[in-house]
Amino acid sequence: MKNLDLSFYLVLDPDLCASFGLVATALAAVAGGATVVQLRDKRAATDQIIETGRALKMALSGTGARLIVNDDVEAALAVGADGVHVGQDDMDVRLARARIGPDMVLGLSVETQALAEAVDPTIVDYAGIGPVFATPTKADHKQPIGFHGLACLITCCPVPSVAIGGLKAGHVREVFAAGAKCIAVVSAICGSADPEAASRRISSNIRSIR
Repeated sequence: MKNLDLSFYLVLDPDLCASFGLVATALAAVAGGATVVQLRDKRAATDQIIETGRALKMALSGTGARLIVNDDVEAALAVGADGVHVGQDDMDVRLARARIGPDMVLGLSVETQALAEAVDPTIVDYAGIGPVFATPTKADHKQPIGFHGLACLITCCPVPSVAIGGLKAGHVREVFAAGAKCIAVVSAICGSADPEAASRRISSNIRSIR
């Protein structure tokens, strides 16, 4: 999948990362084993996202980790990010793909069986499926689906799945048992006093079952 190691996905939260900063948190997480870093800041303007994205891109250079920008195609292009992730209420995936071209990674949030079945694998590279649990990091999230719902949606979805929503290191086994290709975390790392150690715990749990 476009040389993307889709196993351990960090979504950066600017509020939770305030004590360390987004760049330092991302570097610590990648040092601990994170393979994908998503810049998500719903309150920031495009120019702010570009500034932060460029700093992240420079910091992550040479680490092998990939940078995804959430919900801002123009910022992703300006940054030279590896990809963009859109929600169901964001830019239509067909328009997003047309704008970013065939080589950038494109992810799509999926919350229901109907949406999972409707994913077009010729356009979308991976689906973010959830929320598995309720999470305060996204106030407007849809109804949590639990691990049973996660497994059902993964079965319906024609592209690799990233499980997201309130997930911690202790959920790794259940996430992969449900058929997910990747676990995505936010507060498990961004809200940690030691982001690298938190990342290592998740990475270790992933390695133990793969």
